[in-house]
Amino acid sequence: MDARQDWLSLAGKVCVVTGAASGIGASVAQLLCEQGALVAMLDQNADALKIGADTLTAKGGVVLPLQCDISSSEQVTVVARDILSHWGRCDVLVNNAGLLLAGSLSEVSLHDWQHVLNVNLTGYLLCARAFADSMKSNGRGSIVHVASISGLFPQSASGAYSASKAAVLQMSRQMAVEWGPQGIRSNSICPGMIRTALSAKFYEEPGFEQRRAAVTASRRVGEPIDIANAVMFLASERSDYVNGAQIVVDGGMQCMLMDMVPRPGYN
Repeated sequence: MDARQDWLSLAGKVCVVTGAASGIGASVAQLLCEQGALVAMLDQNADALKIGADTLTAKGGVVLPLQCDISSSEQVTVVARDILSHWGRCDVLVNNAGLLLAGSLSEVSLHDWQHVLNVNLTGYLLCARAFADSMKSNGRGSIVHVASISGLFPQSASGAYSASKAAVLQMSRQMAVEWGPQGIRSNSICPGMIRTALSAKFYEEPGFEQRRAAVTASRRVGEPIDIANAVMFLASERSDYVNGAQIVVDGGMQCMLMDMVPRPGYN
């Protein structure tokens, strides 16, 4: 790979991606492999993980697939040990795995509330702590947290999802403050409406995609690759002075509020 192809300087970097078997995580793993990175793929779904890993390996990618429930401190400890034993270090962690269990704040069960927090928030902390020492020893490292625009704007009937993503944004900033002096950068990405397996059924409804696209400045629904491209920047040395930041990747949905206010003769 020549200098132009390796502009991101990710070749040979050891990168850990959670939720790597599908959606955004799968796109991140693919782009990292294309950049020549060594990719540890973590996911709870063993079958999907094998399929994804085999696909990337067939294309020349160097991957290490490991089944893991990131809400389990024991499982995170085991896979972190395996990765560090296999490759000796971790340069990049992409915290991406997550889930949404619907329900209003009045009705969501405490079990579902806690389960979402355990995965979406505590799981991110467990993974970050599992690899932080390796990054500190090397004097540098990048942690990228995939949050959500729901962490900035509440989404009704989403149970603990919005609260968990808002907490991820604050935790990311706290990591930047606490670990920045040791060379670790912590940044977050807030995806807007992204077409993934979790939302695939929505788009089967006639006119649904058009209605969603209409509330974005770019007039389209995002794809996992749109988020993966932003992750590449934050993972790379090209963002070396970016720390404690949050990047919204929503096609300009945030910009649309005033344009959606009815104005006779204008819209």
